[in-house]
Amino acid sequence: MPPSHILVVDDDPTVAEVVARYLLHAGYTVERAADGRAALEQAARTRPDLVVLDLMLPEIDGLEVCRRLRADPVARDVPVVMLTAKGDEQDRITGLELGADDYVTKPFSPRELVLRIQSVLRRSTLPGGAQDGAAPAPELLRAGDLTLDPGARRAHRAGRELALTLREFDLLAFLLQHPGTAFGREELMHQVWGWDFGDMSTVTVHVRRLREKVEDDPAAPRLITTVWGVGYRFDPAGEVDA
Repeated sequence: MPPSHILVVDDDPTVAEVVARYLLHAGYTVERAADGRAALEQAARTRPDLVVLDLMLPEIDGLEVCRRLRADPVARDVPVVMLTAKGDEQDRITGLELGADDYVTKPFSPRELVLRIQSVLRRSTLPGGAQDGAAPAPELLRAGDLTLDPGARRAHRAGRELALTLREFDLLAFLLQHPGTAFGREELMHQVWGWDFGDMSTVTVHVRRLREKVEDDPAAPRLITTVWGVGYRFDPAGEVDA
């Protein structure tokens, strides 16, 4: 199997060089872009396996690059790991809402970034986002008019294919595998993201995005319900809590 190909997008040549060097050492192939326009052109030309995307970019900023990638039928499934400034919580949340899969805050350890990238890429190749060593997911997962194929990483609702990001797919697969069970955000972060710590808003944003794609009325969810004081539960019958 050829090594994964990663596009590093950062207008700071020092940061881009350091990140590229660590990724090359880890066995990946790397190309670089210094602005948003070049990033979109290179992504369309080479379709990388993952994009490392700084949010503060000239020409077209990182949030707009992420939005355009997610709107592109060819590139919408490419995982995106954002590089954000430590205090830019709103930008981080917006990036997750636009479909970014993970983030690392600056200043960051290049080793930590490589580990995050390895985690995202590993999960993108495991059926249903299963953890390493876990039992293989069923061939098909079904609940009502929802059908999810972990092997093909495709999901449909009422026969219409859903445009899910990597993490949205993993989250839906996990919930379908555990119907009727309530999970806290910390447990979902561990099971779906593979993190033992992190910003809990990551889970909140992904649940909200997933509801927008699988619920008739995302403002009054009947499938992915909130269990107050606990977290979230998938109710396959679509029953509303009393």
